[in-house]
Amino acid sequence: MPRALSLGLAGPFARPARSATVAAAVVFGTVGVTFGTGLAISVDGVQNGLDRRDAGSVTVQDIAPLAGKGSTDTVDTALIAAAIAAQPGTRRYFSTEQAQVRVAGLTGSVDVTAYRGYGGDYSWGAYQLVSGTWCHGPGRAVVPYGFLRTTATHVGDTVTLTANGRRAAVRIVGEDLDVREGGMVMLTDSSSLAGLRLRIPSELVQFDIDLKPGTDATAYAASLGKALQPPGILVLPSGNRVNPTIIAMDGLVAMFTLMLVAVAGLGVLNTVLLDTRERVHDLGVFKALGMSPRQTVAMVLTAVAGIGLAAGAVGVPVGVALHQWVLPVMGRAAGTALPKADMAVYSPPVVVALVLGGLVIATVGALLPAGWAAKARTAEALRSE
Repeated sequence: MPRALSLGLAGPFARPARSATVAAAVVFGTVGVTFGTGLAISVDGVQNGLDRRDAGSVTVQDIAPLAGKGSTDTVDTALIAAAIAAQPGTRRYFSTEQAQVRVAGLTGSVDVTAYRGYGGDYSWGAYQLVSGTWCHGPGRAVVPYGFLRTTATHVGDTVTLTANGRRAAVRIVGEDLDVREGGMVMLTDSSSLAGLRLRIPSELVQFDIDLKPGTDATAYAASLGKALQPPGILVLPSGNRVNPTIIAMDGLVAMFTLMLVAVAGLGVLNTVLLDTRERVHDLGVFKALGMSPRQTVAMVLTAVAGIGLAAGAVGVPVGVALHQWVLPVMGRAAGTALPKADMAVYSPPVVVALVLGGLVIATVGALLPAGWAAKARTAEALRSE
């Protein structure tokens, strides 16, 4: 090993208290980076899960003009389904109906989204699940954390829905990610509500359409709109919605992380600068013996590199533990539990990169003192005490 590097690696053992100060600063920064990175990934994952409310590439809404001849409160979904099935580019589709029912033992009503599949499974439009399975099939329902908490039920329990003097029992088969209406919502198959004989207003029916690969959503929506013809039918590409709240949260997380990194870097800089100034006479001796400026920089950086790597290995697990503790608390405050996929965000490549982040913080913090040491003149250094 080059002498400059061996001298750098031995440096921390000569001043253990000062080395501990550098390590503490790097651990602090690494914890902040680890927590901030995990928080940003988890928040983005939660938002992607919430965006599954519009599962398809194209939606059809406000379809009152296609109601039956007698009543304007119910919708002839067969006409719309036929038009969608005949449209070139259609891959699969389903409809959802919004209704309100009561749950036995509770006051007030619960918003229910009833799924109706056409020629296939609609589980491709499923909400992100926290636990359990999707509600495909009669007599099954998926509810969020807020519903389970309010009704004191669990996945596997059965609840009774009432409307129009009729009753229907559904079994809770899954918990989903949903924060609407304080969690007092339910997802189920439309056949589960057949016995309640609900009248669904036309404006509460929506079709979600998934397109074949290569199909342009805008052109498809325009073509389907012409095929449906009657005014008032809205055929719109779903698009990728940008949530300003998520953008603001990501910005705050990034700012918070950068501030912690800056504080950690300044802590390293201050400690290394103090140590370098105190060792200026030793640096003069090294320079007199032939140490080049590049070797001087390498010696100073090596002295903190090992500390940074070790501190990163300590800080990352602490940051991960902080993330695993804080995120469920945040979820419960928002009225939801979080899916395991949004909690398990620290893959091996991410962990390795975060551990190396400790090395980066220590090295960047020591760059300025290393540059000063490299530029110090030999004669002035030897005269210093």
